[in-house]
Amino acid sequence: MPRYRARERNEEWRKVLKRTPLKFLATLLGVIQGLTIAAPAQEYPSKPIRVIAAASAGGLSDIFIRTLGDELQKRWGHPLIIENRPGGSFNIAAKACAEAVPDGYSICLLPNEPLTYNPYLFKNLGFDPDRVVAITNLFFITQVLAVNAALKVSTLDELAALSKAKAGTLSYASPSLSHVLFVENFKRDTGADLVRVPFKGGGDAVNGMLSGTTPVVFLGIGNVISYMREGMVNGLVLDSESRSPLSPNIPTLAEIQYRGDITRSYFGLLAPAGTPPAIIRKIQKEVASIMQTQGFADKHLIQRGLEPVANTPEEFTDLILRDRTIAERVVKASGLRAQ
Repeated sequence: MPRYRARERNEEWRKVLKRTPLKFLATLLGVIQGLTIAAPAQEYPSKPIRVIAAASAGGLSDIFIRTLGDELQKRWGHPLIIENRPGGSFNIAAKACAEAVPDGYSICLLPNEPLTYNPYLFKNLGFDPDRVVAITNLFFITQVLAVNAALKVSTLDELAALSKAKAGTLSYASPSLSHVLFVENFKRDTGADLVRVPFKGGGDAVNGMLSGTTPVVFLGIGNVISYMREGMVNGLVLDSESRSPLSPNIPTLAEIQYRGDITRSYFGLLAPAGTPPAIIRKIQKEVASIMQTQGFADKHLIQRGLEPVANTPEEFTDLILRDRTIAERVVKASGLRAQ
């Protein structure tokens, strides 16, 4: 194009822009920006998606994410590739999540601990929790305070009385700091004599309870429900908001008038900060749609002692921030110092 024609065109555009209201230009720019944001979500996914998982292979969360991945593959035509990175109090997986490329092809399966408690328990996490953003909370884990049936107790009052009668001989285990604090408060309020024993995992805790070496546990009901049905274990109280369909005779903490700080255990999907919001929302909607499919939640969640959630990114973010505030109080009350 001749230079004088180019100058004429540029001058024409300047006149058009000068006559065009700024409000219209702002609206036009917003539409263009919306189209560029929506485009990745429309094309997503175009290849397999990596899931950085904080739990070991074979656990409840691992089994669930693989089941969910099968359903997503049917819809998207691309699989979820599960990359298990257990250990380090879940900080290893959380760090990998925070450092992953935020393109939507690396998402993460994390529990509440590295997002809420660990910032107050570790002087150096190795990652910034705010560099991990919420997609959706998949499920809460219903936890039960349970005892070996050989103790012949069915209520907390009976447990307190027995522990005092057998001072220094009854031990308990729990993976959750807020649930440990519940037991410690229970001891202070009732004079119960229970000794805490750390454990490596739910399987170890269950074995200790069944053998009688650590006869009291506060952990996921899915770990002990089969033993409860066989009469080998008695459930005393649940941390859920309502009674569990797996064992509707067990009361909740609210029913026994407990008013202390309790944070629920969960596993959620998250992503590295900077992941396009449209992709995050697309993943959440697909996951929620699958979990609302008739029979899916009952078979893959409820029957395993897991409470389905599938909330929005905003709702999940609010939960994380609320629990983080509670976690700070719980850690201070526990007397634990940052490692």
